[in-house]
Parts: sequence; structure tokens; C-alpha cells
Amino acid sequence: MNKAVILAGGQGKRMKADIPKPLFKVLGEPMLEWVISACESADVGDICVVKGFRGEMIDEYLSGRYKTAMQSERLGTGHAVMQAIPFLEEDTSGNTLVLCGDAPFIDPETIAGALSLHIKDNNAVTVITAELDDPHGYGRIIRTDKGISGIVEQKDASPEQLAVKEVNSGAYWFRTGDLVHLLGMLDCTNAQGEYYLTDTVSIALSEGLNAGAYRSPNAEIIRGANDRKDLLELNNYARTAVIEKHMENGVGFVCTDGIIIERSVEIGRGTEILPGTILRRGTRIGSNCEIGPDTIIENCRIGDNVSVNASQAYDSEIESGVIIGPYVHIRPDSCIRSGARIGDFVEIKNSTIGEKTAVSHLVYVGDSDVGRKVNIGCGTVTVNYDGIAKSRCVIGDNCFIGCNTNLIAPVKLGKAVYTAAGTTVTKDVPDYALAIDRGVMKVSEGYTLRKLKIKK
Repeated sequence: MNKAVILAGGQGKRMKADIPKPLFKVLGEPMLEWVISACESADVGDICVVKGFRGEMIDEYLSGRYKTAMQSERLGTGHAVMQAIPFLEEDTSGNTLVLCGDAPFIDPETIAGALSLHIKDNNAVTVITAELDDPHGYGRIIRTDKGISGIVEQKDASPEQLAVKEVNSGAYWFRTGDLVHLLGMLDCTNAQGEYYLTDTVSIALSEGLNAGAYRSPNAEIIRGANDRKDLLELNNYARTAVIEKHMENGVGFVCTDGIIIERSVEIGRGTEILPGTILRRGTRIGSNCEIGPDTIIENCRIGDNVSVNASQAYDSEIESGVIIGPYVHIRPDSCIRSGARIGDFVEIKNSTIGEKTAVSHLVYVGDSDVGRKVNIGCGTVTVNYDGIAKSRCVIGDNCFIGCNTNLIAPVKLGKAVYTAAGTTVTKDVPDYALAIDRGVMKVSEGYTLRKLKIKK
């Protein structure tokens, strides 16, 4: 079985934050997650993450999904992989992929292509490389007629070697048994006093083993982040790439200012995304919708022909033909049925809004089941919490809820119930009834004159 070792122990001091560098996010996901998902997509599912600085945060993030190993001292990339030797020795019959947890753009095609070459050429180690127009700062790949002869770091390269544009990505395939052997041959007799994983190439060649290099067509696999500026560049690149993918699939953008679409988001053709829109994890949007401006949607399923204007929605379902906004907050576990209209300054939480129901403005609907073709007037509140427990309201089909109605849960309104403006409903109302609760209005003439002591 093929394995992967992901190096995620970096501190990232220049980030000036107290978290491991691989947990910094690109388009809402930790860089580590990008690397893990590339492995999973390439059918490399036996993964060990080597942690270091604030390793408990890596454990918390992974939540037991994969094994981890601890690098207590930072003594180089070779030393980091050494910490995974017990994981490697569980099965040495296959191959092991070594990746950097802070290089998020490694892709499944590169992983699979490199493995294919690795197996075909019977290599002990295959370096994954990329060609850069400006290779400054990267280790150069030195090739001969017989294949790769080594990796030369920038500071050690001759003028001829500095002209080489093929560079080491920091990703490798090894035969697992050979990796364990080569790690045992590493030493730290160098200026940095560290164990370099790159030295495995020259050691393999000196022992008569094959070493090769796979040049990825995706030069972006080189990209990493050492500081906040680098992280911003990663986000900008990823943001643009995702938007371009959606445009190729028929999604419209009049301007991309402030638009952030996480890579798991699905959008149907003919939908238009307006400026300031943020679409987060797990969101699926149908065709011919208009989303935005200034809208946040997270983990929602949205049907066709939906309009969401300057609003926020989380962990909910919005069916086809719904109009929402502006300034609407759809909180988790809500369902807005087809044809409903949700107007300005409305909050809906853990509720179902029926087909063609109108919730026009200044309304709170919480823990409620609202039927179809209901009209809910301005200022209506479902009073769902008594300070101890939350209860539900049920509103039947074709009800008309007057302005400033309070529904004190638990309460049920039958079919076609009307409530008069200003009514507080404290008990169930049968079908086709009117609920009205008003005190006797009193008029005190001359009150203002007396209060303000104004003479006629």
C-alpha cells in the first residue's frame, strides 16, 4: 500500500502568530488540508503528519483522521521524516510520498504522474520538480544522460548550475524500504547541523540505486508561504484560479472585487455572482441565480432562479425561485421553500418557511414551521425561548399574521388564521379564526398641554 508523510512541523515565525504554519488558511482551508485532499484524490490514503511547533493544534485539527508523529527538535527535513519511521515500518512493501504541509498547490495529477514514472524506472527515489522562469533560491536539479545526478542548493551552485531552471519542489516518491534505509544513512555534518532529505538522492546513487526526477507541468506546486505577504499571494492565486474555473463552466461575474469562492463550492451555469460575495465550504448553487452583492453563504444548498441580495445564510436549504434580501440572516437548519420571499431585516433560525410565503420585513422567525402562502407582517416575532427551554411555533397554510404579532411558543395556528395587528398569541388558534388581543384604548385630552405646561 502506498503511504504519504506530510511535513507539518514548521512554526512560521515571520507569520507572527502562535499556530503551526500549515494551519494558515488559503481560501478558508488550512494549507495542510489542501495537501491532504491532493493525497486522497490520488488514492494515497495511508497518511502520517509530522508535527512540531504547537503539535497539539495539528492533533486537534486532524481529530484522529490520520496518524501523527512528533518532531521535538527542528533538525531538518530528513530528521522530520525520521520521526515517521515507525509508521513506515508498518509496511515497507510499497512506496511513500513525502510532501510539505505548507505547499498547498500540489495536485493529484502530479502525484499520480510522478508515481507512474517512479515505478516504471524502478527508482529508489523520484524527486518531483518544476521549471521556473526565475529559479532563484531553489535547489537546482542536475541531470545527466543517465538521469538525475543530484540536487544542488542555490548557495552551492556553480554559474552553469545556477542557469538551470528545473528546481526541487520538496516533494518526493520513495520505495518505502529504501526510504527507511536511506534515512539511516543521513548525517548532519554540514554548516546547518541538520539532516537534509535532499541528500538521499546522492546516497541512493552512491549505493547503485536508481534516482529520477518527474517534472510537473504545474509550476504552482512550488508555491509556499513564509510570511503574510506570501500567504496573501497564495490566496490571490487560488481565488483567481477558482473564479476562472467557474467562468469556464458558465458562471457570470461583472466584477470580481471582494469575491471569494472556496474550492468546494459548486455553481450552476447562468448564475451571476456580484461583488463582495463570499461563498464558503459545502455550498451548492443552482442555475440562473443572482447572488450578491455583499453576501455570505456557507454550507447551503440553493436551487435554481434564486436571488440573494446583501444577506447571509448558513447551513440551510433554499429552494428554487426564492427571493431573499436585503439584510436577511438565515441561520442554521432552516429551509426556505420554493417561491418564498424574505425581505429586509428578517432573521430566520431553525425554521421552515413554506412555498410562496412572504416574510417581508423586520421579522424574527425562530424554531418554527410556517406553511405555504402565509403572509407575515412587519414586526412579528416568534417568541421561542422562555429563559429555560426553546419551543416551536406552527403556522398553518394561508395564514395572515398582522403587524407586531407575538407568537408565544409553543403555539399552533390552524389553516387560514388571521391575527390582528399588535396581538400576542398565547394559545392555539383553530382553522379560519381571527385572533385579536387588544386592551381598551383611552384618550386623555389635553395631556400634552399639561405635561409641557403650554398655555393655549
